[in-house]
Amino acid sequence: MRLGLDVGGTKTDAVAVAPDGAIVARTRLATGWGPDAVVQTILAAVSGLCADPALATADIRSVGIGIPGRIEPGSGRVEHAVNLGVETLDLAAAVAPALGVPVRVENDVKAAALGAASLRGGTQSMGYLNLGTGMAAAVVTDGVLWRGARGGAGEIGHLSIDPAGPVCRCGQRGCIEALAGGGAVSARWGKPGALPIRDIFDAADAGDAAAVRLRTDLARGVAAAIRVLVLTADVDTVVLGGGITALGTRLEAQVAAQLETSAHESAFLRSLQLVDRVEILPVGAPAAALGAALIGAEAADEREVLSHG
Repeated sequence: MRLGLDVGGTKTDAVAVAPDGAIVARTRLATGWGPDAVVQTILAAVSGLCADPALATADIRSVGIGIPGRIEPGSGRVEHAVNLGVETLDLAAAVAPALGVPVRVENDVKAAALGAASLRGGTQSMGYLNLGTGMAAAVVTDGVLWRGARGGAGEIGHLSIDPAGPVCRCGQRGCIEALAGGGAVSARWGKPGALPIRDIFDAADAGDAAAVRLRTDLARGVAAAIRVLVLTADVDTVVLGGGITALGTRLEAQVAAQLETSAHESAFLRSLQLVDRVEILPVGAPAAALGAALIGAEAADEREVLSHG
C-alpha cells in the first residue's frame, strides 16, 4: 500500500492506494497551524488510515506528501508555506522516523497534476491549472511530471498580462494570480462571506457592476493561463482543479467566452481550438492525495533499486 496526503491550508486529505491503483481507504481532518502542528496532522492522518480494516500498518510501503510552498529539489524540505504558518521545515526528516517507510514531499499542485493525469488515464500530455487561493500550474507527459531545472516549472501565476491591472502581492501589476487567484479576488471584493467567489458570481448574475468586473477579470486570468500552457508546452488537455472549480459550468462558461473572444481576434489562436482542450476536474476527486501517493512510491522504488544494486 502507498499512502498519499494532500496537506492544505484548512484540511488534510489522505488516501491509501493499492498496487492496482485503487483507493482502498480515505480520511480527512483539519490541518494544524505551524510546523509542529503540521507534522502532528500528518501523523494523525496516517493513523486514521491505518484504523481502516482494509489497511494494516505492515502493508504500508511508502508515504507521499503534497504541501503548499517551495520544495527544495531532491529534499523533503518545505519553504514559504505561508498558509500553514511554515517558513521552513524538513518535513520528510520530521515524519519518516515515526512512519518507518520512505517519505517523499512535493508541491501540492504538482502532486495534484500527477493525480489528475492518473485519474484521467491515457498517455496524452496534460496541463493542470490549480484555481485556489493562488494560481499555479504543472505539466505531465506520458505519466511523468515535469518539474523543471529547479522545481519551478508551472509557476505561471506571476506572469503579468495587464500592466494597468491590480497590484499583485509580488509587487507587479496585472499578474494572472492578481486577476484570478481566489485570495486576491476575495480581497478586491472586500465583503465577508464563507464563499466569496460564489458570492461574486451571484452578485454578477444580479447585475452588480463591481462583481461583473471581478468575474470578468477572473475568467480573463484563467483564459490567459490556459493559453500560456498550450502555447509553451502544447499540452493536449488543460485540466482545471482547485476550490474555485466548484462553480462548475458557471466558471466554464465565463472562461470559454474569454477564449472565444481571443480566438475571434486571431486566426492562429482559433486554430488551437482552446475551448475544446479544457476540462474541469470532478468536485471531490482526490487528485492531490493520489498524486502524492504516486510520488511517495517513487521514493520506495529508488530505495529498492539501491538496496538490491
